[in-house]
Amino acid sequence: MPPSRRDELVDAAMRVFYKHGFHASSLDDIQREGGISRMTLYNHFKSKDELIVAAMRRRDEIFRNRLMKYVDAHAKTPRERILAVFDFHEDWFDGSEFCGCMFINAAAEFSVADSAPRRLAAEHKQEIVRYLRTLCKEAGVASADEIADQLNILIEGAIVTARVVGQVADGGTNAAEPARLAKHMASEILDRAT
Repeated sequence: MPPSRRDELVDAAMRVFYKHGFHASSLDDIQREGGISRMTLYNHFKSKDELIVAAMRRRDEIFRNRLMKYVDAHAKTPRERILAVFDFHEDWFDGSEFCGCMFINAAAEFSVADSAPRRLAAEHKQEIVRYLRTLCKEAGVASADEIADQLNILIEGAIVTARVVGQVADGGTNAAEPARLAKHMASEILDRAT
């Protein structure tokens, strides 16, 4: 089934917000990106804030689905599944579309902790930790909750480092290195925990 005009609008907004940021992006930018009229935009969303929420929800859905499919396709054992999460991030960082994490970016752009974008960012990050916790339990990791939190901190640090340093240092030729380093550290954590 072809995407609806609403879906096309949300996908266009997601791309624009991800690439340019929430505050720097205008509704005109989103209209141009999606080839969508102002009337269509307002038929589906009352405000830019509503569109931001929809775009963030869509990004969460896409990101987590891609992550889980990647892990399923690239790993056989429970331990390999955990480490494949880091391989997924390495591929992401190395891609031409990498603009950091939309959810970290939202937390940086929206100062009010109880704002919808900040709540959605927190929910996304909590879902990633839940996924890591499930993988840790499947691998028989002792203290799976604590280890999942540690692995998540490695991932978050790798994301920020890839964006802030990796895309700048050495002309951006080694943006994926933080994921490789985080994977090495994760392997050491898993060795101690299993």
